[in-house]
Amino acid sequence: MTELTLVIGNKNYSSWSLRPWLAMKQLGLQFKEIRIPLDTPEFSEKIYQYSPSGKVPVLLHGSQIVWESLAILEYLAEEFPDLHWYPEDKIAKTIARCISVEMHGSFQTLRNNMPMNCRAKLSGKGMALGVQTDIDRIIKIWQECRQNFGDGGDMLFGKFTIADAMYAPVVMRFVTYGVQVDNVCQDYMEAIMALPAMQEWVKASEVEEEVISASEF
Repeated sequence: MTELTLVIGNKNYSSWSLRPWLAMKQLGLQFKEIRIPLDTPEFSEKIYQYSPSGKVPVLLHGSQIVWESLAILEYLAEEFPDLHWYPEDKIAKTIARCISVEMHGSFQTLRNNMPMNCRAKLSGKGMALGVQTDIDRIIKIWQECRQNFGDGGDMLFGKFTIADAMYAPVVMRFVTYGVQVDNVCQDYMEAIMALPAMQEWVKASEVEEEVISASEF
């Protein structure tokens, strides 16, 4: 089998890198990891060796290059169809795809004001104008998915799917910034944080030495 290689940024800061990394780990795919620290001369020197966009993450699979987190996840779902990337039910699968795309293209105010920072505890920070609107929409998504499709497990659609990988960095942000949620969402957040792959990512982030000042308060 052709080796998979995932090029990522810092585990402490790179929310986009977390998404495919978490899914690949959680679903048991073996892959090589190349980590290039963001906002460093090393990143500028090396990233275009792997990524045509100059951004992480990027997946290398033989001669195939795949960039953008959601595109990577969709590619893997096609290449490894026996793994549980999406719910089997057609309606649930459609919703899972919709909320994954929404996550990919929305919530810019939240992203800008609450950058992912796994090591930090910044309760109450980042609540700029418009952030609560993004938070409210995410909470509604989580509530509806858990209520309508959550039987059989503690993820959004019961078992872990691409949708959970897409929202995992938001869970991390909510933990870092002490965002208040209801019990349904709190249980979901705790389930995400308890995933072995998520714990592995957070532990690795804690020993990284790089500091990106724009993501610190």
